[in-house]
Amino acid sequence: MGITARGIGLLVAAVVLLGAGFRFAYPELTLLGAAAGAGVGYAALVAVWRPRLTVTRHADPDRVARGDPASMTVTVRNTARLRSANLLAEDRCGERSVPVPVLRLRPGRDTEVRYDVPTDRRGVVPVGPLRVTRRDPLGLVALARPYGAAVPVWVHPRIHPLTAVPRGSGRSLDGRVDGVPHGSITFDSLREYVVGDELRRVHWRTSARVGELMVRENVDTSLPRLVVLLDNRVAAHPQRVGGVAESFESACEAAASIVTAAHRADLPVLLLLVAAEPAEPTQPAGTAEATTPDGPLGPLDRLAAADLSTDGDAVRAATTRLRQDRLGDTLIFLTGPGGRDELGHVGALRGAYPSVVVGVFGAAEPTPPGTAGLVVVDAADGAQFAAEWDGVRRW
Repeated sequence: MGITARGIGLLVAAVVLLGAGFRFAYPELTLLGAAAGAGVGYAALVAVWRPRLTVTRHADPDRVARGDPASMTVTVRNTARLRSANLLAEDRCGERSVPVPVLRLRPGRDTEVRYDVPTDRRGVVPVGPLRVTRRDPLGLVALARPYGAAVPVWVHPRIHPLTAVPRGSGRSLDGRVDGVPHGSITFDSLREYVVGDELRRVHWRTSARVGELMVRENVDTSLPRLVVLLDNRVAAHPQRVGGVAESFESACEAAASIVTAAHRADLPVLLLLVAAEPAEPTQPAGTAEATTPDGPLGPLDRLAAADLSTDGDAVRAATTRLRQDRLGDTLIFLTGPGGRDELGHVGALRGAYPSVVVGVFGAAEPTPPGTAGLVVVDAADGAQFAAEWDGVRRW
């Protein structure tokens, strides 16, 4: 609850009048002071009344590429049966406030407001909660309360079309196997039999032991697996334009373009961040999954929520994990001008990853050829990286 300047003045006047009336035995002053105090008390009771409102939101859409239009529709309904809601309300959309007209909202009625959500920057735009302010008729007391939950709008990086995706090499001891409808002859797991499975894939020994038919699941080891490592360290992106690291924004666009192209080509792809993600601050550097109360985030959502970290030693930890786990056969490292000092750690992964490509964004000068024995693509932004991507043939 907040007392306005008018309310403070009236409360001070009430105290002064009551004190003077009792001190000098002026009943008129005492009466005026009591009336002023009663006015402030009545205003507090009016402001304390909590209106019965329900707030619903609908984002159209709730996930959008940077620069594309998105809107939010807020519906406020007065669920009270008798009293009208005499209120002032505003919705929170990122860093700005949006007025919502709910003044004198009748019982059982609702009001709706639709406004644009800013999508000029990549990120997660929190919308809400609705802030409802209750005032008394004299404007002495104001009480603000939140209604409804906040809804995020995910602004993904721009996606630039890639005309080619990496091609991996088979790791099976039996050689490269293509065109096998249920994977290669490399065993992966067992599952229960379903109608339509081929009987030759039934594992009879396990079926006899468990009492039901079990079928072998194989995996195609010739299918390439891409690992995209995004450098989200402050040291890798030292240049700022209006407080924004444009090289990091370009790296996010390149990562989103690669992940999207891989999914369209039905290739497995894994997105890693060099430093730990804000969604899971206790997880180790380079952890593959980030989670929210609603479950794990997709790669584009993770890119929307990605932020720069001050962890300067994260590259060494991330490359150590990549060397130990061997998460794929094609590694794509995306960094900024300050990340070129760490290319030695990335170059050491060539033994574990047959194909290693580095994208450097926003550098004033091109990377010297043959740095750490890596294929390096220098690009000013994500669009230029996508244009030069087709020229990278070392897969």
